[in-house]
Amino acid sequence: MSTDSVHMVAGLGNPGKNYHRTRHNVGFMVADRLAQRCGGTYTKSRYNAEFVKTVLNKRKILVVKPCSYMNRSGQPIASLAAYFKIQSADLIVVHDDLDLPFGRIRISKDRGHGGHNGIRSIIEALGTRDFSRIRIGVGRPGAPSDVTGHVLGDFSKGEAVELDDIIDRCADACIDIIKNGPVDSMNTYNRQS
Repeated sequence: MSTDSVHMVAGLGNPGKNYHRTRHNVGFMVADRLAQRCGGTYTKSRYNAEFVKTVLNKRKILVVKPCSYMNRSGQPIASLAAYFKIQSADLIVVHDDLDLPFGRIRISKDRGHGGHNGIRSIIEALGTRDFSRIRIGVGRPGAPSDVTGHVLGDFSKGEAVELDDIIDRCADACIDIIKNGPVDSMNTYNRQS
């Protein structure tokens, strides 16, 4: 990762007030936290995404929220990456993960979609899986039939108490990946919790 290149942090979620505080939108929450830290305001792009172009810790960063629904996240991200000449290795995607307990953070790079339709869409649109991911555990419901209701549901009261700290740690992890690379960040964050 070059210090001169632009890094993209793409938070995944669904647009609209109905989904604002749902588990599926935790990626949007991290993107909003990064935008808040830099004092940036989102600009709506012609590529069906909102973005903030900013500098954090002397690094150029594009914070992106696709305005398509989760399962169609790939094309807005790929289009913005092409427009701003962002390499896939300089892309960090932040998203929810059913297979991790609530609040657990895992960084990975160059992995398959693992059943996550947003990641599947990004891999298809980019033609590669050579990007970093921050997976945020939202836990798995007891019955497989409850998965949709779980991810599209709000966090419980107990989870909501911890959520702000989790979002902060994920925003820190994004900056850490940009500064130190995904391997070093994996060694730091994947050992926690």
